[in-house]
Amino acid sequence: MASAGAKLKTVLFLGSVRENRLGARVATFMKSQLEKHNYEVTVFDPDVMEFGMLKKPIFFYPPDRAGAPQWLIDAENAVKEADCYVIVSAEYNHCIPPALSNMMDHFGGSSYAYKPSGIVCYSPGIYGGMRAAMQLRAMTGELGCLSVSNIFGIPQVNKAIDETGKPLDDHMEKGANKLISQLDWMAQAMKARRDSVGIPK
Repeated sequence: MASAGAKLKTVLFLGSVRENRLGARVATFMKSQLEKHNYEVTVFDPDVMEFGMLKKPIFFYPPDRAGAPQWLIDAENAVKEADCYVIVSAEYNHCIPPALSNMMDHFGGSSYAYKPSGIVCYSPGIYGGMRAAMQLRAMTGELGCLSVSNIFGIPQVNKAIDETGKPLDDHMEKGANKLISQLDWMAQAMKARRDSVGIPK
């Protein structure tokens, strides 16, 4: 895992804004697990941030970002400075929640490029949001932040985590640790490569 004194930065994207959503407890749990492994975590939650229906992404502004709202500039900086990403996704009609793709599409692919991502999906049912996760595989590939092979799926999420983000069974921490171990290896390797030789032009 991320070594002491060498914190990795990650943006955790929480993708649901639906009434009585369960994603907030999943995000709280994952943030706690990442911090235990020495990650600096910034949470992007479209329910509390100012992401509206996408009309003007940040890369539609001039290179100096003149005219862009400060919160969006700050958000872009957080995405650019991250070493990896964690995507916490529900499944709406067997698809990616629109709030999630809308939020992530505010930033250009160059902001995400040459960094890994990890997918955490959940549902109240037995499939754990896996159909949305399969679509996120394609989306992260196109953004340039390829997802690691492990997907942390949480079926019957209301029975797995309580309202405060506390895990209710052993599967939770084991599943999170497996994802984080893969994410950590890739994030460290890709960061070292970016730092040593840069990225393709």
